[in-house]
Amino acid sequence: MANRMATFGNDLYTGKRSFNFVGKRNTWYIIIGALLLAAILIPIVKGGFNFGIEFRGGSQFVVTSVADASQEPAIEAVASVVPEAVARVSTVGDSGVRVQTDQLTQEQTSEVATALADAYDVPVSEVASSFIGPVWGADITRQTIQGLIVLLVLAAVGMALYFRTWKMSLAAIGALLVDLIVTVGIYAATGFEITPAAVIGILTILAYSLYDTVVVFDKIRENTTEDAVKSKHTFAESTNLAVNQTLVRSINTSVVAALPVAAILFFGAFVLGADTLRDISLALFIGILVGTWSTVFLAAPLYSQLREGEKDVVKHDKQVLAAREKAAAAASADAVTA
Repeated sequence: MANRMATFGNDLYTGKRSFNFVGKRNTWYIIIGALLLAAILIPIVKGGFNFGIEFRGGSQFVVTSVADASQEPAIEAVASVVPEAVARVSTVGDSGVRVQTDQLTQEQTSEVATALADAYDVPVSEVASSFIGPVWGADITRQTIQGLIVLLVLAAVGMALYFRTWKMSLAAIGALLVDLIVTVGIYAATGFEITPAAVIGILTILAYSLYDTVVVFDKIRENTTEDAVKSKHTFAESTNLAVNQTLVRSINTSVVAALPVAAILFFGAFVLGADTLRDISLALFIGILVGTWSTVFLAAPLYSQLREGEKDVVKHDKQVLAAREKAAAAASADAVTA
């Protein structure tokens, strides 16, 4: 298996075997466009996202040491005190229940805590209550948006300075935005809760996606700049070769990164019942999968398309194609003579 993978990687690097990622870019654009449209429409159809209490504000109760962590007793307990309140109930580990509602008054909070204690047959001391005001939630939302904007701006400037071209920066940021929108769309489609921990995970995977893009773009720069004069490939072919040469590395990096994140997700969600671990690892797991293909199917083909109209690139491509036609004609004449 290892030998076959090594042979496969070597064939991709030398060009003996190749996948036409750049040449089929219109197909990838259509598929990515459909994914983006779905990611945008899903939250509209479903009525928005499932934001955590940190963003929307409200009251929260955590009942511990319960014999039966079913959700129905919590829903009935909240309804008995505040009939109009919508209770969001989830289990915490094997013996805990978390209940979130709209913000309640101090009196209602005390009554709900007592009702939950009675419903699960535990002392009131086993029911912890807290609340988050709408102002704090609005601050968290604002800071999240600011952090995302700062990340994108710094990434764009850093890429432009490192590669000395804004076109690579534009292609990379385009891929980052696709990663962000698709990841958020998956959250909307599945109903996963968006918490500050999930936001941290999303920002982290954007950085991971950027790293993968830089690795591929470095090889593209090598193929299209340092070897451009003597290259027998067109600009698009050199770009596609670079993607193939780094394909195995991208896959291996993604697998190595995804496996421990999947383990953390499993233990955090199903064994430990740790919400923070679950939220961060879930965002990381989704983002790693999304970020891997965006570089290959969007960033590299888009960068090639942005450069193919430049005068130097057009001149080089015409020379390469003319040399191929001349070589083909000579080979045909030799075959006829023979």
